[in-house]
Amino acid sequence: MQLQVKGRNTSVTDALFEHAEQKLERLARIMPPWDEAMNVELELSVEKNPKIERSQIAEVTVRTKGPVLRVRESAEDMYTAIDQAARKLERQARRYRDRRKEHHGRAPLDEVPALVAETLGTQGDDDAAAPQLMKQKAFDMKPMSAEEAALNMDLLHHDFYVFRNEADGEVNVVYRRRDGNYGLIVPG
Repeated sequence: MQLQVKGRNTSVTDALFEHAEQKLERLARIMPPWDEAMNVELELSVEKNPKIERSQIAEVTVRTKGPVLRVRESAEDMYTAIDQAARKLERQARRYRDRRKEHHGRAPLDEVPALVAETLGTQGDDDAAAPQLMKQKAFDMKPMSAEEAALNMDLLHHDFYVFRNEADGEVNVVYRRRDGNYGLIVPG
């Protein structure tokens, strides 16, 4: 891991650099082994506006072989901002690692609740119940027009309706917009 620390409207002291290095070092252990040569850029800045309470800002950008991970946290002191950014970045890195670990981002349906619980367990309260996949439906889709799908949606009192478009044979979704009209989602 290569760490680069920059300061904007503030100077980067040795103590700040060592603290950032220590906090972001855990990131190297979380990331998959193929991302060991990642670049981590930490930009520390101070907002000059006296009305801003949390004026110490830590922005972290991690460039990997996969996605670019970014975090921006602000606090009343720089050490706290770095700590908060490091924790948030660790959650993102775990999510990235877990998605890449099996099925290249696609988990089998029976593993989805465990992944959701694991992800939410690191982000929120431990007391909060994680959402579970409660129902799975399979149905045949007969080809129809978007207007016919909107009519079926209204008859079922649903907010959306999945159907196979008779014009091109693709799966489309018709949905009710907040203004009362309908929208159509087609594959790109």
